[in-house]
Amino acid sequence: MIDSTQLIQIKGLRDGLLVSMSAAPWEELNAALIEQIESQRSFFQGARVALDVGSQVFHVNELSVLRDTLSERGVMLWAVVSESPTTEQTAQLLGLATRIAKPRPAESTRDAAAEGGRPSAQWIGRTLRSGTRIEFPGHVTVMGDVNPGAEIEADGSVIVWGRVRGTVRAGAGGDELAVICALAIASPQIRIGDVLLQAVERTERPCKIVLQNGALSVETWRAE
Repeated sequence: MIDSTQLIQIKGLRDGLLVSMSAAPWEELNAALIEQIESQRSFFQGARVALDVGSQVFHVNELSVLRDTLSERGVMLWAVVSESPTTEQTAQLLGLATRIAKPRPAESTRDAAAEGGRPSAQWIGRTLRSGTRIEFPGHVTVMGDVNPGAEIEADGSVIVWGRVRGTVRAGAGGDELAVICALAIASPQIRIGDVLLQAVERTERPCKIVLQNGALSVETWRAE
């Protein structure tokens, strides 16, 4: 049986969540999506979801059933992005958006600062469970834990008001001033940019990880 996380990928957007689907048969993709929602109810509860369904072809009745199925689970389907003209027309008939603002690959927090703007931030008010991946071109704040098997990749800093046991990478866009803060860390997968935290020790205290002289160091996280 294929792991559902290999069939769909979840990223954070300003408007909610983007669920990108692989080229597998729709029956498998639909089952994987429902499995993810059922296993992470607190994460998806009240979420606004955009689906990137690739070349999958949907007609009105099929997309209506999918929208209702998600709605029954507290998830709002607001957009469907597709390479299929039929699916795009179907989405428009149902009042769904067919275009979303995706981050540019080269966009980073450093670029935003250079333009005189401020990097955006994503607020996640729940624990991230295994199989959840958050990718965001700005700062990410999590009010909860990052469980084993969960991943965060941010161009800016990552603040976790909880325990980190999953994978966290800050400064993915090249920002060497990005930091990672958490109430506790018990993960060997902590990075800022391409630098991995070496000799990881479990810390049951608030800590701040910074990049200094090409290496990561752990400091006590204090109010400043």
